[in-house]
Amino acid sequence: MLSEQEMDFATSRDLSLMAWIWKFVRPYGGKLAVALGLMPVYTFFSLAQPYVIKLTIDLFLHPSSGAANYRWLAALRHLQPAHGIQLMGGCYALLVAGEFCAFYGQYYLTMVVAQLGLSDLRLALFRHVERLPAPFFDREPSGRLVTRITTDIDAINEMFNAGALTIVTDLLVLASIIALMFHLSPRLALWTLGVSAPVALVVKLLQAQARAVYRRIRGSVAALSAYLSEAIVGISTIQLFAAEERSRAEFDQFNRFCRDALMRANVYEAGLYSMVEAASAITLGVILWIGGYRGVGLGTLVAFIEYAQKFFFPLREMSTKYTALQSALAAVERIAGTMRDNAVEANPTPAVKPQSVHGEIVFDGVHFAYRSNEPALAGLSFRVEPGQKVAIVGPTGAGKSTIAKLLARFYDVQSGRILLDGIDVRNLDLAWLRRVIGIVQQDVFIFSGTVFENVRMGREDLKEAQVISALERAQAYPFVERLPGGLYEPLGERGSNLSTGQRQLLAFARALAYDPPILVLDEATSSVDAETERLIRVALDELLKDRTALIIAHRLSTIEKADLILVVAHGQVRESGTHEELLARRGLYYRLFQLQYQTWARPRPGESAS
Repeated sequence: MLSEQEMDFATSRDLSLMAWIWKFVRPYGGKLAVALGLMPVYTFFSLAQPYVIKLTIDLFLHPSSGAANYRWLAALRHLQPAHGIQLMGGCYALLVAGEFCAFYGQYYLTMVVAQLGLSDLRLALFRHVERLPAPFFDREPSGRLVTRITTDIDAINEMFNAGALTIVTDLLVLASIIALMFHLSPRLALWTLGVSAPVALVVKLLQAQARAVYRRIRGSVAALSAYLSEAIVGISTIQLFAAEERSRAEFDQFNRFCRDALMRANVYEAGLYSMVEAASAITLGVILWIGGYRGVGLGTLVAFIEYAQKFFFPLREMSTKYTALQSALAAVERIAGTMRDNAVEANPTPAVKPQSVHGEIVFDGVHFAYRSNEPALAGLSFRVEPGQKVAIVGPTGAGKSTIAKLLARFYDVQSGRILLDGIDVRNLDLAWLRRVIGIVQQDVFIFSGTVFENVRMGREDLKEAQVISALERAQAYPFVERLPGGLYEPLGERGSNLSTGQRQLLAFARALAYDPPILVLDEATSSVDAETERLIRVALDELLKDRTALIIAHRLSTIEKADLILVVAHGQVRESGTHEELLARRGLYYRLFQLQYQTWARPRPGESAS
């Protein structure tokens, strides 16, 4: 049981979350105002119906039960019962039609506002995720982010579908019914409220506990989605190592956690619904007993029973709406938490956008670590002259790929600086910086879509001829021509219908289509076959022409013609020079060269290898 202070905090939290979601509804306030304006109209038409039934009974079906009380309806008392019943039936039909129209308009406009607001929220969340830096994705599973944008927003949509916003209407209906009950019979009204009061108290007490349960549901669904996303992407690896049973056991653990959370929510939902149903049945019995015992008029008794049913209908609906509301507020809490993550990629103010790029790159005493006490770069310094082709080699874990990530500001240096044409990259406009630096990575991501769309990557100004030119320069057009659909061949998820080498060639074409003045090849040839490597080596002269290039290489055969080779180890430059100079020194580069070419580089008998 939560304390009063904790319950007050939960209520305050609910209000703050509703205020947060209101930001996305506010632009459509006009439609919402009309919907809210229809609520009292709907309430009037709904609550007038039992009163018309009462008048019909008291005036035409059982006049002795109190017809004299209606002096303002004296004209109706002179009508024949048949004519009077027809008239009252017509009035009742008009009230039903009015209730339908008012409810339809109110519900339709509410859902229009909901869909427009949620569409804006989904777009805002996706835009925010796009601006989050690489460290965020290092610690946050992609499946959880997918859950935020899909499942969590669907939970908010369910709140609107369930009519949770009409709780205001329900409260208005309840207040009006109570007033009418006291007008008809104060004694019966007090008995009715006496039975319903415990229900309202239980709903209040269960509110905070239910919120915790629905928060747990959202967390378990997010964890389940994250694991499922990872398992499906890696299904071939799971099958390769015959790990299906272990994977299934892990999924079952997430599944059971999600099931248990939902089962616990069912306890609250069933409890609320059953209490309302029981209170409704008890109240009906009390009304019949007290009404019959006290000799309440037949019309009043029938109207009171109708009002009692209408009184408990909102309570019954409120339990369902409350369930949807709690689930939605838990989802809003998680979405707002993601949106409040201020660790977005910071665009400097003011952001520098140079008119031209010469291509000079300087790393000046750069220190960087992904985790504390594990430096990836430790005081790294080097200079790349405009138009120079510089290769970076070194053992695994030396920090080579980190250089490319820091240059494009996927991460920021922790000390030192990186200069592009003499300007610190942290002062450059982020979008401009990434447009002038083309990076071809080892792990190429191919999107679902055509070859044309994957090369163009959203650049509407790139025409078909330019895309074909980029494919030709990257030596990729011959295999594209052989595809059934050619340039417009649909590609599977992550390029599943292409070989590793073909995906790599498309990555080269993608970079060339943007024609960046600076090109970074991040181990772009390390996972291709010999034939593809031959094609890339043929294309390298074209790829690197008239641009500054950083070639982060694993295969030393691809960097022999580089203007300068930097040998990096333990986050620092250990050696530098041309291919021939470094071989002559017989240092670290020479040992790396021997490892890759040990067959023909093995020393002859009597010749020293050191």
